[in-house]
Amino acid sequence: MLHICCAPCTIYPLEILRKEGHDVCGHFYNPNIHPYSEYKRRLDTLDAYAGQESLGVMREDAYPLAEFLRQVAFREEDRCRHCYRLRLARTAEIAKKGRFDAFTTTLLYSRFQKHDLIRSIGDTVAGMQGIPFLYRDFREGWSEGVRISKELGMYRQQYCGCIYSEKDRCYD
Repeated sequence: MLHICCAPCTIYPLEILRKEGHDVCGHFYNPNIHPYSEYKRRLDTLDAYAGQESLGVMREDAYPLAEFLRQVAFREEDRCRHCYRLRLARTAEIAKKGRFDAFTTTLLYSRFQKHDLIRSIGDTVAGMQGIPFLYRDFREGWSEGVRISKELGMYRQQYCGCIYSEKDRCYD
């Protein structure tokens, strides 16, 4: 199971995982994304790309922003840790229930994410859920993924999705 943050970040990891022989199913769970219009735009872009690539994608029925805010309120400086844990824990839970062999995340593609922290949380969640975390450093494919996403005319967001990164992008 591949946790997916957005369509552009899916391009390279999906290619690599399929080349390695994995049967990939996506999971879109991103309670950090705000506002809802941004969440919807990312989901719509992913739906279009997934259809093009014959990629099944599981998703939550509701817009789960409140869950993210409860985790990071008054812990804004450590928000990424809580955000990664929320997303990876939910993906691992779904992967285990669905009897997948392992789980991983497109967050490992972004050169803007905290790679060591993602790996550490992935390993911890894997141990708790009893399902392996498949670690791959997908950053080597950054340029290729960006090029392809632009060629496909994909919506490419300018921040990770959370309200705090939006603020940082605009005011720092």
